Amino acid sequence: MLEQIFPRGHRSYLQSPVANLLEDFARWLVDEGYMGRTLHGHLFRLKQTLEGAGNITAESKFSAADLGALFAMPSAELRVQKPYRHTQHRFERFLLMRGDLLPSSRTGRFDTVLDAYRDSLVDQRGMSASTVRNHMRTAMAFLHDAVAPETPLAGMSMQTVDRFVAVSGEHMSRQSLQHVVAHLRSFLLFLYTRGYIHERIGTIDTPRAYRDELPPRALPWNDVLALLRSIDRSSMIGCRDHAILYLMAHYGLRPVEIAALQLDSIDWTQRTLRVQQRKTRSELLLPLSIQATRVLKRYLKVGRPVARGRTDLFLRAHRPATALCPTAVNEIYQSCTRASGLPLQGSSAYSLRHAFAMRLLNRGVGLKAIGDLLGHRSLESTCVYLRLQTEVLREVGLSLPPAITNTLPRRLS
Repeated sequence: MLEQIFPRGHRSYLQSPVANLLEDFARWLVDEGYMGRTLHGHLFRLKQTLEGAGNITAESKFSAADLGALFAMPSAELRVQKPYRHTQHRFERFLLMRGDLLPSSRTGRFDTVLDAYRDSLVDQRGMSASTVRNHMRTAMAFLHDAVAPETPLAGMSMQTVDRFVAVSGEHMSRQSLQHVVAHLRSFLLFLYTRGYIHERIGTIDTPRAYRDELPPRALPWNDVLALLRSIDRSSMIGCRDHAILYLMAHYGLRPVEIAALQLDSIDWTQRTLRVQQRKTRSELLLPLSIQATRVLKRYLKVGRPVARGRTDLFLRAHRPATALCPTAVNEIYQSCTRASGLPLQGSSAYSLRHAFAMRLLNRGVGLKAIGDLLGHRSLESTCVYLRLQTEVLREVGLSLPPAITNTLPRRLS
């Protein structure tokens, strides 16, 4: 594999004391979809790093901490730069997939508690990996920020918990703070039942949040069109970003629905787009307009990277060309709004979806049809857009009654 990747300079790689490790790493990178300059760069940087250490062989074993120290070694030949960090992360993942990554030594005083809590979330409560990460993030933040270094767990009090919740609420919304409080209740209950603390201090009041207390923020349609026009479609990334935001604005798709689109979701003969609506678990067949067809064809021709075996419609621009996640779709929107220079601060990718709904409502489309297109489970979710249709609300408003004068008879003196 090294001979094929480096036709001219492969000898230095084959004669390296870590040649076998480089060969296996090269095969893994190719299988993951890396190619070209990115593939060459990772192999070159790993060779420089391992050889620069001086005592590394193909049989050497590493932990995540070892790799962190190895790639941070000060050397005239090896300068710590961002690409080297990328190579470190790829090499660490390669060792993990092979089962050769050694466990790092634990030095934190709460590591045993956190490991036991993680095991309880997975084994006893059966939580998914993403839910476990959210719970653990809150637990680690609480232990790091709220518990003083000299204070044992048994010495925690309700005041400690209240201070942590108050400080957390200063930089997050009430809805986000609700999740933090729920995670903290779970962690404190675990500490009490396992005997780490002797008092039940997990009775925390959760902040109140009310359904539809704020109307959705829908961008004016002129701002939506201006945002789409501002995207530079001469590059691959710009062409992809324009196609993504165009579908969200003209079809009201969620970020998760954009990320789930496949190549076979498009029927070019019938000119339709098949969307899997996650909330209702239903399939929606949308007609593709002439302009939407042109946008998608241009993206597939110019903006979609070549990726063997990938059927996802929208891919990452950098290697490996894997599918976009919903979070990446939100980041694309934020990046495009910043580059546009438009006054769109405080909006999100969902603002395009809300703009689509308001455009249909202003054109006289019924609420049931709008709800079906948006994938709402109930009509109540769609009726929230009526609060934004101020012109219609003015028409149904009742006129104020005339002022009533005081007609009471005068008191006789």
